[in-house]
Amino acid sequence: MEIPLVAVVGRPNVGKSTLFNRLVGGHNAIVEDEPGVTRDRRYGNADWDGKAFRVVDTGGLDLGAVRQAGGGNMARLVLQQAMKAVEEASLILFVVDAKDGLTPADHEAAEVLRKTGKPVLWVANKVDGAKQEALLGDLYELGADEVIGISATHGRNLADLCDAILLRLPDAPLAMASEEARPIRVALVGRPNAGKSSLVNRLVGDDRVIVDATPGTTRDPVDTPLIFEDRRYVLIDTAGIRRRARVEAPMEKIAVAMAEKSIGRCDVAVLVIDAAGGVAEQEAKIAGMCDEAGRGLILTFNKRDLVDAAAEKKLKEALARQLQFVPWAKVAFCSALTGRGVRELLRTVAEVHHNHNRRVTTGELNRFFEGLVEAHPPSLYRGHPVRLYYVTQATARPPTFVIQVNHPEGIHFSYARYLANRLREQFGFEGTPIRTIFRKRAGKGK
Repeated sequence: MEIPLVAVVGRPNVGKSTLFNRLVGGHNAIVEDEPGVTRDRRYGNADWDGKAFRVVDTGGLDLGAVRQAGGGNMARLVLQQAMKAVEEASLILFVVDAKDGLTPADHEAAEVLRKTGKPVLWVANKVDGAKQEALLGDLYELGADEVIGISATHGRNLADLCDAILLRLPDAPLAMASEEARPIRVALVGRPNAGKSSLVNRLVGDDRVIVDATPGTTRDPVDTPLIFEDRRYVLIDTAGIRRRARVEAPMEKIAVAMAEKSIGRCDVAVLVIDAAGGVAEQEAKIAGMCDEAGRGLILTFNKRDLVDAAAEKKLKEALARQLQFVPWAKVAFCSALTGRGVRELLRTVAEVHHNHNRRVTTGELNRFFEGLVEAHPPSLYRGHPVRLYYVTQATARPPTFVIQVNHPEGIHFSYARYLANRLREQFGFEGTPIRTIFRKRAGKGK
C-alpha cells in the first residue's frame, strides 16, 4: 500500500524544518535562524499510533522573493521545489509564525494552496504557552476550519498535531518495523560540483533537488525515496565535502559536518568522483571516512561521457594508487547527463548492501579456517606459535569476525589483512569493509 505524503509548507523561517525534524524523529535538516536555509525537498518517514506516513520539508512558498529577485534562478527554483511537493502530497501542513502574526506573504501562499484543491491542516508554530494561544484567532482569517497551535522547538502539542494528521489520512498503512522493510539508505558524497545532485535527479527521473553550476548549492542532506526493481531506496544527497581549511562560511561548515554525519546513517556510500577532474587527496579522505564508519562503498566516476577508454584505464590506475587502503570498494562508471550506467549503479548498490548484511554460519567459517591456517599459519610470536582456535561472526553491517587465539598481540596487521581478504574472496563480501577482532582464549597459554 502506498504511504501518504504530508508536505510542510509556508513562508521562510516559520519553523518548517524544526517541525519536519520533530515529525521524522531525527535531525536531518539544517535548522538556522536564517531565511532561505532550506532549498530542496527533504523526505522522511514518520509513524504515529501504529500508522505510517511520509513527510516532505520545503523551502517555502515565497512569491514575493521571486518577484523581488526578478525571477532570479535560485528563488524560482526553490519555489518550484515547494510546488512540486504540494503536487505530490496527500495533505498539506501550512505553517505560520504565531508570534509574527499573519503577513501578506501568508495570505498570498494560502491563496495559492486553495487553488490546488488539496486538503490543508493549518498549523501555528511558536505557541510556547497559553499566553500565545490568543494569537491563533488570526489564522481563521485565512479560511481555516481548524488551527492547531504548536511549538516545534519544545514539542508542545505535537501529539495533537499527529492525531489530526492521521484523522485526515484514513488510508495510512500500518507502520513497518521489521529490518527487511527498511529501505536501503544510500549517501552520495564527494567534493563540491562532482555531480551528486544531478545523479540523484537522473536516478529518480525528476528534478527532485536543485542543480546549479555553483559549488555548494546543496547544503542540507536531502533524502529522496526511490523504488527500483522492487527494492526501496532512500538517496541522501549531501553537500560537497571540501578540505576543512577551505571551509569558511558558518553555514557551509554546518553543511559539511552534516554531510559527514550522513555517512554514519547510510548503509552504502557512493563516493561520486568527477571523471574529468580525476582522483585527488580529498577523495582519499572521504573514502577513509566511509571505511572508518564501516559502510559499504562504491567509488563512482560521474561524467563518463567526458572520458574515453584510455582515460578510464588511467582513472582505475589512480584509484589503485591513491585509494589502495580500500581495495575492496566496488568501482562504477556512469553519466548523470546521459543516464549511461545509472541503472547498473543501483544494482551495484543492492549487491553491496546484500554483502554488507551477509552472515556466515560458524560451521562454514571454521571449516574454511582449518584449511586456511594450515596452508598459511601466522608468524611466531616471541618464539612461540600463534594458534587460531575458533572463529565466529559477531555482527553484520559491517561483517565483523571474532577469532580466539592464544596470543592476540602476536597477530601482525598484515596477517589480519590476509584473513580479511580470504574471507571476502570465499564468502562474497565485495564492496564492504570487514572487521577482525582477535581475543585470547581463556585457559590457553603458550
